[in-house]
Amino acid sequence: MASQVGLDQETFETFRNWRIKRAEYAKQWKERTGGKIIGYFCTYVPEELLYAAGILPVRILGSHEVQDVTEPHIFAMFCPFCRDCLAQGLKGRFDYLDGITIAQSCLHIRQSYTSWEKHVPVDFSYYLPMPHHVQSKHAVPFLIKELELFKAKLEQWLGRKIEDKAIEEAVEIYNRNRQLMWRVFELRQGESPPLTGEEAMEVVLSSQMVDKREHNAALEKLLGRLAERTTDRPTGTRLMILGSEDDDIEFIRMVESCGATFVIDDHCTGTRYFWNNVEPNSNQLAGIAERYVKRVPCPSKDWPERTRVPHVLELARKYDVQGAIVMQQKFCDPHEIDTPALTKALNDAGIKTLFLEFDVTVPIGQFKVRVEAFLEMLQEDDLF
Repeated sequence: MASQVGLDQETFETFRNWRIKRAEYAKQWKERTGGKIIGYFCTYVPEELLYAAGILPVRILGSHEVQDVTEPHIFAMFCPFCRDCLAQGLKGRFDYLDGITIAQSCLHIRQSYTSWEKHVPVDFSYYLPMPHHVQSKHAVPFLIKELELFKAKLEQWLGRKIEDKAIEEAVEIYNRNRQLMWRVFELRQGESPPLTGEEAMEVVLSSQMVDKREHNAALEKLLGRLAERTTDRPTGTRLMILGSEDDDIEFIRMVESCGATFVIDDHCTGTRYFWNNVEPNSNQLAGIAERYVKRVPCPSKDWPERTRVPHVLELARKYDVQGAIVMQQKFCDPHEIDTPALTKALNDAGIKTLFLEFDVTVPIGQFKVRVEAFLEMLQEDDLF
């Protein structure tokens, strides 16, 4: 058996390399397979349909660098995440993409897509009218018809039919990925989780960048390693993080260095991405439509009933959360509306919250002072 030190160094190396070297991976995948790559701006995009067409779907994310190229293209009062994503396209960092797509989401990220489509050369682009009113009885039938149109457009672009069998296989591969992700995340419920929040984020982020077949194989290997992994690192205060899109590894690392562990999350670069399966259906597109309509919703779609609140409270209970960091990308309207109800529900349940407004220009040090004070308050409460 490998030493614990060696085990720890190897356990998450694959996932971390996939995230850091995402462009290199994509170019090698294209050379190896001859397939096409489409970038997507929102996790409501039905990746299963793209995968069935022999396309690698990759999430378009930012760089967390201060950018200076989007001012002519997008309002300065749009969230820093969508401006950062657009900057990556304008700077040519996604030059390996053959196309882009988006499922109807918030106004800000839609503007990133539209500007990218106008100013960054791609062979294919498609705007999928994902219903906002997902609680409507018409949402699933509406989306089925839209998926039929999306499928037809992909077939026209590729010059070949997307077979039902290929869609079925893609659904199986994606469901398998979700099931393996659940197993990894269930391990975080224990008193001493065998992985940190930073490590969990590496796993989820990489899953949005690489071929799911390869990711599944890596997850199976990871689960075997986690079964024998013990850490000398104390768990400390058990935290939840929720709110706007968050792929900020540096922030997660900073918080956990202060004597805490993120044991669960609720955002689209975390559990919301993989939480529910595509259920068996004789009509594959109907099964896919139902999954995306009924998944744990983004705040832009969580109305008129707020279904996220009981979901978040149940996560907090299952994972024995002691405190929650509620983060919001600056100017993020859907989450700004969502945050008061969410923080009230958590506080009423006895879970104190810390609200942080994110911007790529805000130094981590400024957040650290507030995080340390929050953790100190939680630790004092535990004494009484």
